[in-house]
Amino acid sequence: MKEEIIIAGFGGQGVLSMGKILAYSGIMQDQEVTWMPSYGPEMRGGTCNVTVILSDKKISSPILSRFDTAVILNQQSLDKFENSVKPGGLLLYDPNGITKPPVRKDINICTIDAGNLSSELGNSKAYNMIVLGALLKKKPIVKYENVIKGLRKSIPERHHGLIPMNEAAIKLGEEKICEINTL
Repeated sequence: MKEEIIIAGFGGQGVLSMGKILAYSGIMQDQEVTWMPSYGPEMRGGTCNVTVILSDKKISSPILSRFDTAVILNQQSLDKFENSVKPGGLLLYDPNGITKPPVRKDINICTIDAGNLSSELGNSKAYNMIVLGALLKKKPIVKYENVIKGLRKSIPERHHGLIPMNEAAIKLGEEKICEINTL
């Protein structure tokens, strides 16, 4: 098994955290893992992305130009990465702020309305966990218990009281994913 993932959006959406949680989850499963963030000097509000590779075998390079899965959280990222998804791959996106939806017919396309769902939960910090839940519903590349371990590892201990809210957000994302184009 080898899964090559790009997660892209604006700084502040939890893009890098989501990638880190996936990476820690893979480590908990004794997988080979790379986590390579990319962001500008703006941090919050600027575009950022993270590449995560999970594999049962050694990973030769963390640098990729094609992905099995793209998780897209803004229009700029959709414009940049839609054509980088391998045929038969998955493009998961939040439709909030997307003015030109993806058009490819050779990939699986799903949406998760994480912006509105996190508002319904009353916590905007749940946004990335809703997206992660949707991703894991469509591609169960790591076990749920390892995601929780990865979450514990990646957030400071003083915020561990938020873990139940994050678990609820993951479950909500799993429930609310919408398939647009499936092959």
